[in-house]
Amino acid sequence: MTREKIFPINEPFYEIPHITTFKEMIDRSEKLYSSRPAYRLRNKDGVYYEVTYKKFRHDIYYLGNSLINDGYSRAHIAVVGASSYKWEVTYLGVACSNNVIVPIDKELMIDNMMDILKDSDSVMLFGDKKYITAIEKRKDELPEGFKFCCFDNIEAEGVLKFDDYVQAGRNIYHDGNKNLYGVTVDKDAISAILFTSGTTGVSKGVCLSQYNICFDVTSVLGVVKVNPEDSCLSVLPIHHTYECTVGFFAFITSGACISFCRGLRYIVQDMAEVKPTIFVAVPLMIEKFHARIMKKIKAKNAGRVVFKVGKYASRAGRLLGTNKVGRSLFNEVIQTFGGRLRLIVTGASAVDPRVVEDFITMGVDIYIGYGLTETSPLLSCTNDKLMLTNSVGTPIPGVEMKIHNPDDLGVGEIWARGPMVMKGYYKNPEATAQVLTPDGWFRTGDLGVVDENNCYRITGRCKNVIVTKNGKNIFPEEVELYLNNNPFIEESMVYGEESGNDETTVSAQIYPNYEMIKENLKRQELTQEEIRNSIAEAIKEVNQKLPNYKKIMKFDVRENEFIKTTTKKIKRQANIDEQKAAKEAEAQENTETKE
Repeated sequence: MTREKIFPINEPFYEIPHITTFKEMIDRSEKLYSSRPAYRLRNKDGVYYEVTYKKFRHDIYYLGNSLINDGYSRAHIAVVGASSYKWEVTYLGVACSNNVIVPIDKELMIDNMMDILKDSDSVMLFGDKKYITAIEKRKDELPEGFKFCCFDNIEAEGVLKFDDYVQAGRNIYHDGNKNLYGVTVDKDAISAILFTSGTTGVSKGVCLSQYNICFDVTSVLGVVKVNPEDSCLSVLPIHHTYECTVGFFAFITSGACISFCRGLRYIVQDMAEVKPTIFVAVPLMIEKFHARIMKKIKAKNAGRVVFKVGKYASRAGRLLGTNKVGRSLFNEVIQTFGGRLRLIVTGASAVDPRVVEDFITMGVDIYIGYGLTETSPLLSCTNDKLMLTNSVGTPIPGVEMKIHNPDDLGVGEIWARGPMVMKGYYKNPEATAQVLTPDGWFRTGDLGVVDENNCYRITGRCKNVIVTKNGKNIFPEEVELYLNNNPFIEESMVYGEESGNDETTVSAQIYPNYEMIKENLKRQELTQEEIRNSIAEAIKEVNQKLPNYKKIMKFDVRENEFIKTTTKKIKRQANIDEQKAAKEAEAQENTETKE
């Protein structure tokens, strides 16, 4: 074992606004940016219009007025739906009126949503018509007096309309009853309960205070500059704390402008119309963009050579302190993102370093963040003064991080401490005690290493580590990186399978890149044998780069994409269980056929 490395807490290099509650956040933004656009939204006719910070704050306050007038105080109120202006007004209206917001993943089954409503002790639900209609039909399963408020026009008995509810709050205000204005919010009280979908399938309610989240937001802004002139296109699910903190609160605090993507199939068109300067995305999304860009470049005459020369020229420009060379040489790529994109922020899972390097070469910086819902979420990131391709950067200001009990290679579990750490899991003290130490450290469950500059690199999850009979540790994520770099492999999942004599076999599930295999074999259609042979060849190449104990000994080819969380992380156990069930069903069918 090596000794734990202790580093001083990082300091910000930009002035951090003093904000401890959402009310302070929105009051400050309205004061500084009153007439500036907080949102640029698309109406049903496809025409964009702006919502100023002044109107945004008023809508939040009016909604809060209605909630207070209806007697809600410290009540748990849920919200479900697509990312939208009304969703974000609801979040802040609930929280600023001294209630507790419970965001729900819209991709969940209705049964799961019902479970969250019950487990969270929610008494009201805001949301899109689709979900309100489905859940309202089962209102008998919910507490007596449970209320619904729909974002869309709906004619259903007992269901409130969002616009009417906000207008009622406005009327209350103009009648002289300024309820919300007099509310004092406890910055340390539970203000949000977020149920993590996670990669294990086990959902827990993460309890965060307003100070947890506000600390994280302002700390990030201490190392990443966001300006009032910036704009973003919101693509990720807003219920997730990553998008909520980075793609919502950080922009609102900075006076920037938010627009919403209509869906992934419209993303290119929406980018052309919105012209964002900052894009918050998960690695899978960025890697798919990169693959399309590189395919276009390679299809051009001497495209590979031009790109290579351009990379050298861009690097030379970077050494001189400018990214204008890259942006000029690769202007066509920049135009794909609307023409103004300067920064991509990513996290939630590992990103290919080569992809990061290529985007930086083309004049678009990529910052990589690391964190968990339990830490509000950001713990570390690369930033305006730290550009790395294979690291999640250094802890954000005010956050302590360390590698607990590092092994001889310096690998150990990442622990974190600071004001952004959750209050605990809702009504689950046992699970809370498993991850929070008495002296305030949060056990992340992630394995990593830290270098002499206090920069962290994630090597895997504690529970994913494959341990061989000889005591060797294999990190699946490391092997997956090799696999995913092969052009014939779209995605992979590596895991250990127990075999005879207590041996552990390194196995993999592979989702092929069917288009690349077709292109290579010059086929319009592929046989199962051709697909398997192509993947076998790819694995053979990967195995040549790995020591014997890490070599992949078994693999299965998937016809469909992996089961994932809404932030596109592969659910390992769910996919293993699915594959096991499919094999058992096939074996049963073969047995019955023989009989």
